[in-house]
Amino acid sequence: MKDLEQLIIDRGRESAAGQERYCRESYAKILQAANALVQTIRGGGKILIMGNGGSAADAQHFAAELVNRFLMERKPLPALALTTDSSVLTSISNDYSFDRTFSKQVEALGRDGDALVALSTSGASPNVIRALERANAQSLLTVGFTGGDGGKMEELCDICLNPGAGATPRIQEIHHLALHIICEVMEILLFARGETG
Repeated sequence: MKDLEQLIIDRGRESAAGQERYCRESYAKILQAANALVQTIRGGGKILIMGNGGSAADAQHFAAELVNRFLMERKPLPALALTTDSSVLTSISNDYSFDRTFSKQVEALGRDGDALVALSTSGASPNVIRALERANAQSLLTVGFTGGDGGKMEELCDICLNPGAGATPRIQEIHHLALHIICEVMEILLFARGETG
C-alpha cells in the first residue's frame, strides 16, 4: 500500500514539474499559437481540431470551450472537432481507410483562412499526418501538439508545441494545460479589450 501511495505522490510531482517547465520554457510558442488562432477568428475563419484516443477527447474539449465558453461570458467562437461524427468517421474508414478519416473532412470543410489544430503525442499518427498534408495544400494555418522528436508533424505544422520526451500521459497533461492556457489567452485578446461583443 505504501508503494502505491508513493506512486500517486510521484505522479503528481512529475506532472506538475513537467507542466511548469514547459510553460516556463515555451511560453512564447504558446502565445504564438494563441495569437495565430485569434487572427484566424478575426479573419472570419474557423478552427478544426483532431486527434486519436485521448487526443480526440482533448480535441472535443478544446472545441467545446471555444464554441461555448471558457472563463468569460462571450459570444461563441467557430470551432469543430473532427472526431465526433461516427457516421462520417466509420464511412470513410470503411470505404477508404482509417488514414483518411481526418483528411477527407479537412478537404470538405477547410477553407483558406481556417486553422487546423492537430494532436498526436507521437507526431506520427497516419490519419493526422495525412490531414496536415491536406490542410497545407488548402492553405490552412496548422497548429500541432506532439511529443518526443515530433515525428513528421514538426515539418508539417506552422506552429508546433512539443513538450519533448516523456511518458504519453505526461505529454497529454501538458497538451491539456496548453490548450486551457490558449483558451484563456484567446478570450483575453478577443474579448477583454472590448474588440468584440
